[in-house]
Amino acid sequence: MAQRAKSDKSRKGSVYALEVTMSKASLQAEVDKNFEAFQKELPKLSAHQGKYALMRHGKIVNFYDTLADAVSTGDAIYEDKIFSVQLVTNQPVDLGFLSHAVYSR
Repeated sequence: MAQRAKSDKSRKGSVYALEVTMSKASLQAEVDKNFEAFQKELPKLSAHQGKYALMRHGKIVNFYDTLADAVSTGDAIYEDKIFSVQLVTNQPVDLGFLSHAVYSR
């Protein structure tokens, strides 16, 4: 994660605000970390078959019945919108754009 200081001269003196940005490589690394962690946990998740796992920083946060519920929860609780959603199944599934890292700023 790259950090960049911005000067705010509009106030008396100098105030520096820290702006945090994530590079494409960092975002891909986060997605890859979540996927690797999910793959390791998958054999233990049989009780959650058919559910969607919301993931962040290599950890499963919670399970949801629908993809929409998992995504809307991730959007609501993570201001930076950096999270992954994985379907718990024994078969490979492509969730479309949700299974690929997308960088937009």
